[in-house]
Amino acid sequence: MVTSVVLPVSAVKAQENDRSELQHTQRLSKRFPDSAFLLLKEMYSKAIAGKDMQTMGTCLQQMGQICYYLGNYPKALDFHRQADKIFRETNNTEQVARNLNDMGLVYYQNRQMAVARKQYEEALSIYHRSGDREGLADTYGKIGHLYEKQKQYDSAFAFQRLALQQCADTGQQQLVAKIYENLGSIYEDLEKYDSAWYYFNRSLQLYDQVNDQVAGIEVINNLGDIYRKTCRYREAIGETHKALARAVIINDSYQKGSAYRDLGKAWHLLGQNDSAYYYIELSRKAAIDLYSAENNRQTAFLSVLFDIDKKNDEIVQLENARQFTVVITIAVIIVVVLLVVLGWVTISRQRLKIKNEQMLSKQNQHIYETQKDLMQAELANKQLQEERLMEELEIKKKGLTSYTLHIIEKNQSLEDLKNKLEIMIKDDKRDQKKQLQQLLHQINENFNHDQYWNEFRETIEQIHQPFFDNLKKYNDDLTPNDLRMLSLIKLNLASKDMATLLGISQDSLRVSRYRLKKKLNLENGESLTGFVQSL
Repeated sequence: MVTSVVLPVSAVKAQENDRSELQHTQRLSKRFPDSAFLLLKEMYSKAIAGKDMQTMGTCLQQMGQICYYLGNYPKALDFHRQADKIFRETNNTEQVARNLNDMGLVYYQNRQMAVARKQYEEALSIYHRSGDREGLADTYGKIGHLYEKQKQYDSAFAFQRLALQQCADTGQQQLVAKIYENLGSIYEDLEKYDSAWYYFNRSLQLYDQVNDQVAGIEVINNLGDIYRKTCRYREAIGETHKALARAVIINDSYQKGSAYRDLGKAWHLLGQNDSAYYYIELSRKAAIDLYSAENNRQTAFLSVLFDIDKKNDEIVQLENARQFTVVITIAVIIVVVLLVVLGWVTISRQRLKIKNEQMLSKQNQHIYETQKDLMQAELANKQLQEERLMEELEIKKKGLTSYTLHIIEKNQSLEDLKNKLEIMIKDDKRDQKKQLQQLLHQINENFNHDQYWNEFRETIEQIHQPFFDNLKKYNDDLTPNDLRMLSLIKLNLASKDMATLLGISQDSLRVSRYRLKKKLNLENGESLTGFVQSL
């Protein structure tokens, strides 16, 4: 169910008054642009106060049209852009399209043809969607005019004809008149003067029907140009006099000066230079008057713009000051709140810090006590291990000593046995000689049995491992026999016992000790026993 919104009677009347005033300023802007601009500015201020976006956009658009009419293209473009923003925000597509066409004219005057065409294309797209034939006709005509100025006459004709098709049965005589004028201008550029005259004449008829005096004067001047270009100077003078008469009625200085100039050209072409000089002089005076009036109008308009900009600056400054005050107030409130929050957070964090420190202290104390217990247990364990190792070492030392004594006793018994057997061999009992030699050989083999020496070496290495590591630093080429002798020296055995263990004579032992001193690079006076005991 759709509900209709009924506006108050006062609001409806206010909207009607705004539309009426905007129509009035539209008519006033051509003759008194500065006055129209002031009225528009007042309406714009009221629209801002009443938040009437539609009136704001229309005022900006008309102010842009006035700036364009007075040749202030940058300012015109600025107003049109502001209007475009408002129309798009309010989703007023019809006004967006019209404003785009106005912007296209400004870009065209700035010789930005590509940008102008872009504005026209967007407006054309909007009119196509809405089905606005009048808007399509106006936009097609502007695009055709753009092609004409670029001397692309085929495209210019195509778009003007499209514009004419859209005007059929619309009753927009002024728009049709403008299209006819554009077609006449194209034919004139192509020097097809009959066709140009035809379209200019039809355009003039329509302008007269809608009482557009300024546009009618321009068309009459175009007809005079055609007569002059076709050497029909008398007819040209007649047309120009018609334009002059109309310009005098509406007191249009620009059109009067243009008519005087055209009359001077025509009389010059007829060879009557006195008349040509007369009208050229009138044209010059009209141009001076027009220039003076234009200067006064531009000065007044610029003064109005200056006052408007000054007021805008004051408004902006006041608004900025108000915003600054608001921002300062908000900032102070925020700072106070932040300080309160910061104080609360600081106190809370301090309390939390103290609590955490207490908890951490308890945890550290517990960890310390636990670590202390663990260290004590570990220390006790190490002491037990050390005691056990010392006991094992002592047992191994006792075993080594017992083992060494056992070997010495065994070798001494074997030595005695050997001596006895040698005595027996010297006897003349030849029948026992062979068996006794075999027994002697077996005894000799027992002197150097490796199994005993391997067990002996493993035991002594467990006790004196650094001793063997240090020996390698002095000489890495020591033989197993060398290592056996050095081990026995390390045990501090007597030379006789060492000879018995090794199964050699004491003389051989002295030779072996001498060779070891050479291998270990010991000097002659240095003691081998002292060196070994120091390792």
